Amino acid sequence: MIETVELAYRLHERMWGLLGRRGLPAGHAMHLMPCAGIHTLCMLFPLDVVFLDPEMRVVRIVRGVAPFRTVVGGEGAHSALEMATGWLQEEALQVGDAVQLVAYA
Repeated sequence: MIETVELAYRLHERMWGLLGRRGLPAGHAMHLMPCAGIHTLCMLFPLDVVFLDPEMRVVRIVRGVAPFRTVVGGEGAHSALEMATGWLQEEALQVGDAVQLVAYA
């Protein structure tokens, strides 16, 4: 389960994303919206990326995206969850699964 999600919904937030960071702790992710593709140019660590449609259903999962790569989400991709590679188990999410972001006060 992802415990903490940073939101990147403004243009400058999406453009900057995770650049310059040395990593993300286990259970942390960044949600970029709108986002149909990502790049890892100048990234310092690999990512696992989950692309979601407008209804927050998984349309594509890409694991181990190395620095200096680009990835497109494919048909229907509207947003992306980026997280450090390796901690999200293979069976945790599948294409077609619904994802829900819950705000806690």
